[in-house]
Amino acid sequence: MAKTGTVAKKKRGPPPSGKGVQVGERWHPSELVAIDAWIASSSDKTLTRAHAIRRLVALGLKAKAK
Repeated sequence: MAKTGTVAKKKRGPPPSGKGVQVGERWHPSELVAIDAWIASSSDKTLTRAHAIRRLVALGLKAKAK
């Protein structure tokens, strides 16, 4: 008699990197150029667009609170 059982499905992609809510946005080329220029002018040359956008949002929220 043959064994019967279930085969576990392989998970696709990398594991989740965080517990936050993912937000997708579309950006106009002029906005991306401005973000890239901000990255280039920063002292952290390993800064990604995603991290730069998070920093810019944080700066904007901090400025609004004043």
